[in-house]
Amino acid sequence: MGKLTESELVQALKKAAEMREYGQDLDFIAKSLLSLNYRFGVLQKVVAATKIYLHSGQNTAEYSRLIKTLREAERLDDSNHDDSHLGL
Repeated sequence: MGKLTESELVQALKKAAEMREYGQDLDFIAKSLLSLNYRFGVLQKVVAATKIYLHSGQNTAEYSRLIKTLREAERLDDSNHDDSHLGL
């Protein structure tokens, strides 16, 4: 399976949001896509912050940014987190 292009991803996310808005997501496929896309974005921030921290000579400011992104990622697994901003 090939990688999605940026335009394909944008189209899929738009359609997923429409499906959720109109109650056409009986099997939660759209909800899953929207949720996973959000989680992926947060985890990408962790990877980026880690790379910067490691290449900065372990600078304390970069360490603080890394910890902040890790905490944000940890909140993803909090069963009480609010998905309302995702349209979920």
